[in-house]
Amino acid sequence: MSMEGRYSAKSQEWRYNDGSFFPIILLASMVKQRIALGIEYNGSLFNGYQLQVEGTRTVQGELEKALSKVADNRIRLTCAGRTDTGVHATGQVVHFDAPVKRELKAWMLGGNTNLPRDIAIHWARPVDENFSARFSACSRSYRYILYNRKVRPAVMQHNVAWLFAPLDQKLMHEAARLLLGEHDFSAFRSSKCQASHAIREMQSISVKREGEYVILDIKANAFLHHMVRNIMGTLMVIGRGEQPVEWMQQLLQGKDRKKAGMTASAAGLYMVNVEYPEELGLPVSGWLPSFR
Repeated sequence: MSMEGRYSAKSQEWRYNDGSFFPIILLASMVKQRIALGIEYNGSLFNGYQLQVEGTRTVQGELEKALSKVADNRIRLTCAGRTDTGVHATGQVVHFDAPVKRELKAWMLGGNTNLPRDIAIHWARPVDENFSARFSACSRSYRYILYNRKVRPAVMQHNVAWLFAPLDQKLMHEAARLLLGEHDFSAFRSSKCQASHAIREMQSISVKREGEYVILDIKANAFLHHMVRNIMGTLMVIGRGEQPVEWMQQLLQGKDRKKAGMTASAAGLYMVNVEYPEELGLPVSGWLPSFR
């Protein structure tokens, strides 16, 4: 069929020369644009990021509901990394295919208007149709914050982990450095992990103390289920002096989750950044929480 014809402003139709027509509004709805969003959330009252059965409060569920109102269409999200129940994020990244044309600020401002107060959209950017919040990422960064004093926190009880026993952060940092590079991280992998293999590249890791807070900063190309929390639980054993620094190397080589430390509390964990190739021009996705 010939595409020649003319546009009718009155009826908002494209009228072909053969007499047929096509609604412009329907045509526009067929042209999808991929949008990336930078997300922050307090995970205390969520059952994790991932969408679950109806009636279960999740980050994905609240985001999709809010954005669907902006689009007046159903929105489905893909995230850079799923977080567990109680885990927070200052730098989560998601993408979706917009079924309708909206200004970028509408996705951010309209989305935030419809979101509960424990989730916020920080930025919105158009991306190529081949972009994936998950598969285009070069690395993910997390921060773990542990309140290390005799008395448990009250105000910050859902935003930091707590341990009353004093920790030697210097020993913890020394042990953490043994994890740098590409390794099989089976010793720090949850039994429920669905990843096809446990090989990951640890790009940077450090432990420091800021007053009564012991802070783990960790960056890798990707993480296994509970990997950061299991590493922190193991570092706490070393920080208490119950195992030597070299124990970390033995665990890494042994690949036995049962021999490593406990899974640290979710309350202290924050997803703080997702890094993408520079040419994509995406903002730094998050910020580092600090409670000094």
